[in-house]
Amino acid sequence: MSSEPALSQQPSDEVVIEVRALGKCYQLYDKPVHRMLQSLIGGRQRFYREFWALRGVDFEVRRGETLGIIGRNGAGKSTLLQLIASTLKPTEGSAAIHGRVAALLELGSGFNPDFTGRQNVYLNASILGLSRSEVDARIDDILAYAEIGEFVDQPVRNYSTGMVMRLAFAVVTHVDADILIIDEALAVGDAFFMQKCMRYLREFRKRGTMLFVSHDGGAVTSLCDRAIWLEHGRVQRIGDARKVMEAYLEASIVERQGGAGGRSSRPPGHAYVAPVEQVDFRQELMDRSTLRNDLKIFPFKPDAEGFGECKAHIAHVAFRNEADEVLAMVVAGETVTLEVRLLAENAIDNVIVGFYVKDRLGQLLFGDNTVLSHEGDFAVSGGQAFNASFRFVMPRLVPGEYFITVGLAEGTQEQYVIQHWLHEALRFMATGGTLSSGLIGIPMLDVRLERITHEP
Repeated sequence: MSSEPALSQQPSDEVVIEVRALGKCYQLYDKPVHRMLQSLIGGRQRFYREFWALRGVDFEVRRGETLGIIGRNGAGKSTLLQLIASTLKPTEGSAAIHGRVAALLELGSGFNPDFTGRQNVYLNASILGLSRSEVDARIDDILAYAEIGEFVDQPVRNYSTGMVMRLAFAVVTHVDADILIIDEALAVGDAFFMQKCMRYLREFRKRGTMLFVSHDGGAVTSLCDRAIWLEHGRVQRIGDARKVMEAYLEASIVERQGGAGGRSSRPPGHAYVAPVEQVDFRQELMDRSTLRNDLKIFPFKPDAEGFGECKAHIAHVAFRNEADEVLAMVVAGETVTLEVRLLAENAIDNVIVGFYVKDRLGQLLFGDNTVLSHEGDFAVSGGQAFNASFRFVMPRLVPGEYFITVGLAEGTQEQYVIQHWLHEALRFMATGGTLSSGLIGIPMLDVRLERITHEP
């Protein structure tokens, strides 16, 4: 069974969502009386302040494309979706949409809290364009998908937020929409239903067009072809989902550490006790068969996109084998060492070095850092060179392209300042077969299939 992420259909040239100079302005009144005066006096005097929740937004979405929308709370994400779904009227500009739309916006929108769950299914489905007879034919499937049991005939005001989300999502999945608009309502609910929702979204993107808002960077990069980053109601960046998420992450880290740091323009203890070796007992067999999983390592990119205060720089990143040789090829199951060489420009009180392995969609597969590898602070002086190394068994990976992000920080695990961060310090390509049924195949120390000859 293949574990490669499901791909969306190839986007066509047909534009199904067209947003032009879109903006939404709200009138803010300091006192209730000012609202009354405004209605009486009209345009002769202004008693309000203007707040533009969204302004100057332009983009197109083509049929078959999945577009992610990211940004902090208050950035204008939900406002944008409501304008596209026509639940809000724009102050300026336009948003045109072509096709049947199913929108899951604010939690419980379209539901009457005094109606039962069953009644709300009919209400919500009719809003989304289904006739009474169509809902009759699908009501059993909708309620089974929602998994809310006997609560289906209880008023929705008695539901938990997770139950409301289940019911709303169940309706959305059964309206045969061409375009799906999903807000952050999926942030609530139990993990099992979340997995069910994500499976549906991955299937939908094979045949439909989707707008998806989420704070979960992994979900955005795994589901979306492109992404829009909104900040204070304006578009900061639009493009490849992984690149946009990297830029958003970078800006968030820089802001969290007080605005310190900028784009990097030039590259520059105690011994770690290795764990007990874990070798897949089938390794020799796999290496002699088509299941061998080869990883081609590309050279270190000193000019890779990065940022940080740059009191120290990442000078080189490479994989080494047990003989301390730099590797251009790794076979999954081998023990390797990821070596990071660094150079301090200025003194640093406590150094932390870490890495992530990401797939081509930007999903974080695994990673680690040096926090637990030594006791006390690891200080370096200006001009000093130092190394960080991570020794591990390279897991089996599904065929595709992968990247290693490396970061250098000063501080503690809880509070730190990024000194140098390289988004794509190393790139490698996995080829060949794999037994793994997920994104990563871990070593199996033993696999058994036995008959039980007698009861204990």
